[in-house]
Amino acid sequence: MGSFPMPGHGFDDFLESDDTLRVYDGGVLIFSSAEDRLLPWLEYIKHLAPSHQQVVALDKIMGNAAALLSVKAGCREVASPLGSQVAVATLESYGIRHYLAEVVPYIQRPDGRGLCPMEALSLGKGPEDFYRAMVKALAPE
Repeated sequence: MGSFPMPGHGFDDFLESDDTLRVYDGGVLIFSSAEDRLLPWLEYIKHLAPSHQQVVALDKIMGNAAALLSVKAGCREVASPLGSQVAVATLESYGIRHYLAEVVPYIQRPDGRGLCPMEALSLGKGPEDFYRAMVKALAPE
């Protein structure tokens, strides 16, 4: 993919960092996290998304789960070194511009044995339904 195609957003710097998610508003970094999986998206949505719309997100893996959460987060553009075909369809259906260096049929489990559980959980859900399912799944007992 080379350099991220939008000026002001250091895609190469992001790839070399430990961050798993960065969110920009008007070219200004407003959120970054090195947490695993979808936790950064959930944190961003809960604390910052209500006051920011039309943001740009850089995510290390853009599966359908992350794509649905990017819709919920009010993204206008996303970029990732890796995305799934299902994520592409979701992003396109919501009019979110996307830059994915590599597109695979689906996001696999870290051990390579089948579908990522979050990718599986996201199938057939809309952004709000998936967000609620994630919040419920991660809520302390």
